[in-house]
Amino acid sequence: MKPGIEKMNKIRVGIVGATGYTALESIRLLLQHPQAKVVAATSRKDAGKPLSEVHPSLSGRLDVQVTELNIKQLCSDCDVVFCCLPHGASAKTVKELIEGGTRVIDFSADFRLSNVETYEQWYGVEHPLPESIGSVVYVMPEFFAEEIRGADVVANPGCYPTSAILPLAPLIESSMIDPTDIIIDSKSGVSGAGRSAKVATLYCETNESIAAYAVGSHRHQPEIDDLVHRIGGREIQSLFTPHLTPMDRGILSTIYVRSEHDATEILNRWRDRYADSTFVQTVDHLPATKHVAGTNYVQMTARNAGSRRVLVTAIDNLAKGASGAAVQNLNVMFGLPENAGLI
Repeated sequence: MKPGIEKMNKIRVGIVGATGYTALESIRLLLQHPQAKVVAATSRKDAGKPLSEVHPSLSGRLDVQVTELNIKQLCSDCDVVFCCLPHGASAKTVKELIEGGTRVIDFSADFRLSNVETYEQWYGVEHPLPESIGSVVYVMPEFFAEEIRGADVVANPGCYPTSAILPLAPLIESSMIDPTDIIIDSKSGVSGAGRSAKVATLYCETNESIAAYAVGSHRHQPEIDDLVHRIGGREIQSLFTPHLTPMDRGILSTIYVRSEHDATEILNRWRDRYADSTFVQTVDHLPATKHVAGTNYVQMTARNAGSRRVLVTAIDNLAKGASGAAVQNLNVMFGLPENAGLI
């Protein structure tokens, strides 16, 4: 493990897979961080280019050259690496970085789930490091802060799961809702689909339209079920349906549950559970994605609807749903205030 923050001037951060939206958002946040500095960025496709050419919004703000992935060099130059590679490609790189002596925050799904069979069923590939499954810390400080502090590699949460786990886990933990009847209806901005060109995310396909996708087969479904079970101590049965909406960023999740407790009791449970959490806000108004856009905050509320309770959560998918969470977790790993560099 690298030296603690008290022994260094700046935490040196490397970005592996530096061309995507989560990489850009991470860099943007780290540029305003008081004790972290981006010192390396890698990309096979864009090696040799200035990072500001790959992301023009960084012009005049960050003088870093994009390079090919060189594990030995990264381990020498960096105290921590944000690994923004896709599932399947990430695990091997993470293993080599850890063996080289640097800490890693992994953005892929390779280390999130607790068993190999579930991973291979939902992702359709053989896991490159099956022995690692279940042993990597899932980095949601609201639940796993102590484990994060001492970890050398951590799994950054998925965006949709963040919007569902935060409201559901405390209610399952306290037996306040029926664990067998949970419906999660989520809507995401197009940045959640990544920066690669795909027909489904072209402007003419998404503008003035909203569409469900991956109905009954989205890969975040097992992550939600697995983590709510891990935190709440009870298995759940949920139905998760994601939708693509014509906005750049944000997730709104509307969750339908059955409960003998009214909305006020649910709000009180959240307020009690998250009293010491920096970024989780239990609110009386109905959250909207604009209320949290560009921030690491989560807004949650509850309403009564007959025998059901309606839980509504809003997050920024690129912030608390990805890069903001990574910076929050970096802060926990290095003993800094959770909100360092974040708003």
